[in-house]
Amino acid sequence: MGDPKRSGVDLSRRGFLKSAGGLAAGGALGESTLAVANSGLLGDGVERLSGEVEIELTLNGAKRKVKVEPRTTLLSALRERVEPSLSGTKEVCDMGSCGACTVHVDQKPAYACLLLAVDCVGKSITTIEGLAKGDELHPVQKAFCEHDALMCGFCTPGFVMALSACLDVEPEATLDELKEACAGNVCRCGTYPHIFEAAVAAQRAKQGAKR
Repeated sequence: MGDPKRSGVDLSRRGFLKSAGGLAAGGALGESTLAVANSGLLGDGVERLSGEVEIELTLNGAKRKVKVEPRTTLLSALRERVEPSLSGTKEVCDMGSCGACTVHVDQKPAYACLLLAVDCVGKSITTIEGLAKGDELHPVQKAFCEHDALMCGFCTPGFVMALSACLDVEPEATLDELKEACAGNVCRCGTYPHIFEAAVAAQRAKQGAKR
């Protein structure tokens, strides 16, 4: 009998199992992908978009036509596709971890970098440019100016949008609730004490206006 170790094919049990497992996994992946492609998940009532399409967004109370690709984020649409651009919404991390791109979508805070522009059709979007009412700044904007609650300014629009969304819904928010409202926002300059002072001042201003 010949020595299997010296044969032309060196097939060990471990090698065989690895190969067989890889083939099985690959086959299963292919079948599952095909099944999803052929299922109703990608069909029934779903509009397929490809290439550049024109959509209508409601931005700061106005209807705006904008051309986007299906993959275009709301952040990219605001900064690069809308004319004139709404560049007050800042692009910093582009992965939903810093809060600099916070906007209001149907009066709720949302990260523009995590939303597709096409998914925002029919929704009311407010950016930092649309927060003031004419020449009258929002109480949070006023408080940030009065309490010097910014340094480089990149994080400022996100903090203002997050805190204003909180106070517009809950004018009596406590300091802890205000901190929670902007917990997803990061200030790399470390201006948090001034930011929280401004938040409390804005809350008091909202309370005064309510009375």
